[in-house]
Amino acid sequence: MRIETQSVQDVMDTARARALQATLGSSPNLNSGDSLPPFFHQVYFWDPKPSKDLGRDGHPKLGELVPDMGLPRRMWAGGQLEFKRPLILGHLAERRSSTAKAERKQGRSGPLAFVKMRHEIWQEGECAVTEHQDLVYREDEGSGSKPVPPVARTDETHSETFSVNSTMLFRYSALTFNGHRIHYDETYAKEIEGYTGLVVHGPLLAQMLMLLAERKLGRLASFAFRATSPLIHHEKATLCWREDGTCWVRGPDGRQCMQAQAS
Repeated sequence: MRIETQSVQDVMDTARARALQATLGSSPNLNSGDSLPPFFHQVYFWDPKPSKDLGRDGHPKLGELVPDMGLPRRMWAGGQLEFKRPLILGHLAERRSSTAKAERKQGRSGPLAFVKMRHEIWQEGECAVTEHQDLVYREDEGSGSKPVPPVARTDETHSETFSVNSTMLFRYSALTFNGHRIHYDETYAKEIEGYTGLVVHGPLLAQMLMLLAERKLGRLASFAFRATSPLIHHEKATLCWREDGTCWVRGPDGRQCMQAQAS
């Protein structure tokens, strides 16, 4: 049954935030009453479904909040976030979600469906975070040509290397309750969806860029990102930064995996 809006409440559990810190390679030092780092709200507001209500890829079947537009392969293509006030650990919060837009188009690589989700996260009677998620659905691999990834710029003023492995991807999937099999089932990722290995979560790359931006700018007011090419778990990436708030992820072959703008 199609639903238009969804509301989920969750306590900003300190243990879950500390587990994400550890997963990202940092010392788990957050405590109740601290401000939640940007984008850490991804590990809250689970909406668990029984196995019978999951699709072949491990995500909940389409047709409720996210419409079913007849295309099987899902990608989180980007997002825009506005941070209005910090979320506080140990306090109850509510995420209010709706489908802002859904349309199907014909691309060079075949038919595509674009879905934009809107989320508002409320705490203590105020909207703390507004987030838009851009989802893209496409046909199975083999239908149409593969898009050519863009070449990443090389004029960064600061860079950091970033490596992942299958354990990190599994832990991030578990913390975000993301059942998408491309992140932990290598056989499925290769044979069904046509990747060369496990796919690094787009939100995980965005998370690393946001933490880099926070170190450079202080508390963030906004962040927008767009995924342009998948990063595979055996590849080493470079997180790139310029002082105007532009940041991006460069793959080992020079391709651009993600671009973003922070303020």
